[in-house]
Amino acid sequence: MYMHRRYGLRSPIVDRALGFTFILTTRITPTLTPSTQANHPKPIPLPGAPMEYAQLGRTGLKVSRLTLGTMNFGPYATEAESFAILDKALDLGFNVIDTANVYGAKKGEGITESILGRWLALGGRRERIVLTTKVFGRMGDAPNESRLSAYHIRRACEESLRRLQTDHIDLYLMHHIDRLTPWDEIWQAMETLVQQGKVIYVGSSNFAAWHIAQANGAAAARHFLGLVAEQGLYNLRTRMAELEVLPACKSMGLGFFPWSPLSAGLLGGIVGKMAAGTGSRRVTPAVQKELEANRPQVEEYEGICRELGEQPADVGLAWLLQNPAVTSPIIGPRTLDQLTGSLRAFEIKLSPEVKAGLEKIWPGPGGEAPEAYAW
Repeated sequence: MYMHRRYGLRSPIVDRALGFTFILTTRITPTLTPSTQANHPKPIPLPGAPMEYAQLGRTGLKVSRLTLGTMNFGPYATEAESFAILDKALDLGFNVIDTANVYGAKKGEGITESILGRWLALGGRRERIVLTTKVFGRMGDAPNESRLSAYHIRRACEESLRRLQTDHIDLYLMHHIDRLTPWDEIWQAMETLVQQGKVIYVGSSNFAAWHIAQANGAAAARHFLGLVAEQGLYNLRTRMAELEVLPACKSMGLGFFPWSPLSAGLLGGIVGKMAAGTGSRRVTPAVQKELEANRPQVEEYEGICRELGEQPADVGLAWLLQNPAVTSPIIGPRTLDQLTGSLRAFEIKLSPEVKAGLEKIWPGPGGEAPEAYAW
């Protein structure tokens, strides 16, 4: 059991009920448990594996409760390192692999997608994963090489499929809202891709709640499934999604995938690592500025983690995983150690006292709208 006198960190065997999601971390369960709720499923443990699974929003698709993000593949992890991380992720039970056509730090080249494509071409991998990529970002200098026109969506999808060396994308995400393109045009393009078998599900990223409502209202009028997932910025330090985005996802049956779950490293033990001389590799000027502006809070956070006897990164992920509105945080490991270490978050069960202490450091917006600011 994981106990602490001050913060009351409880055993995963004892503390299984977290809101409306049932979390089970045992490795000895011999059979799968069928989901009984479409929007708020019970994560399903596989025999002998520590990974947990949940349904994607209102769909029947099972997704791992951690998503492997690939933005570091190319710029910070070599192709060989990326392949090793991908193979290990499969061994650990990850089934969601997330990328985007703009990842790779060189406009128009799709470097990260190409790395993934060469990995998939090795065989025996494509049928084991839920592959996501994104459209919106600028892929060239011509007028129509960005945004969400039907013209660009079709071309961007074809180019992503070519780089990924696959015939379909499981979850195709709009990387940002396009305020210039009407929803009928966007959905007509997406419907065509679905009809052609090139896309299975459609999602969004960085949408406001009203964008999600507007998008799915337009999709429903066309008798189309619409958005089934949203990827948004959300972590213990940045909690504005609690105001409207998370309630919108819950109400409309979207899975929610937080990106930057460790707030660009600020929740990953940055102060302790820098003191030990091990944390300066990717401390950019922007991160350094944020650290100096939030040093008292970061130090208090790392102090709580020390008292719990846990790594700050694991506590940050555990906080997200215990939120029933969260489907699958997106982690972006650069090393195998970072990847395998992330699974510790499933074993950490934060008591109400611990959660209250953490959330006091970075208070959220005050709950859901409109009660957060009105009545």
